[in-house]
Amino acid sequence: MLVGGIFFAPNPVLTFYMPLGSALLGGPVLMLMIAKVPKRGAIAISGILIGIIYFATGMHWAMDLGYILGGIIGDFIAGSRQYKSKALNIVAYVCVSLGATGSYICYFADREAWCNYMIKGGTATNYIDSMNAAAENWMLAVILLGTIVIAAFSGFVGEKLLKKQFEKAGITA
Repeated sequence: MLVGGIFFAPNPVLTFYMPLGSALLGGPVLMLMIAKVPKRGAIAISGILIGIIYFATGMHWAMDLGYILGGIIGDFIAGSRQYKSKALNIVAYVCVSLGATGSYICYFADREAWCNYMIKGGTATNYIDSMNAAAENWMLAVILLGTIVIAAFSGFVGEKLLKKQFEKAGITA
């Protein structure tokens, strides 16, 4: 997820699409993890670890919290069918992916507070200024819906890879 988002986050104009980029690559990885470790807590731990990594890289606290909550919620969703439901596993991945949107939800809810927090954390003011100049109110809907669609697609691809490649290779049962 970090690799998918790294192309967008450093650019103040493209940063709004970071959750979409992050959602694109993680689906197959999470689907394989669920197949290999179909136990309560695995998805939650993944969300917590992603939140910690993003916290360490200086992201807004709402993104970190979003990943943690997304992982916990996703774990409950997938665990409701003992991690055997492909559709619920994909929904769980969507929940984890939506964690990246937490920062942008806060940004669009209160730009001034978000900007002040980020500047105090060391973000360059010219980055914030460029971001503010590029921001449009409709972008939040694109961020949320785009993340859902791309995460669902990535999870679907992950499920197909499980069946076609990983089971054939003996990686999963």
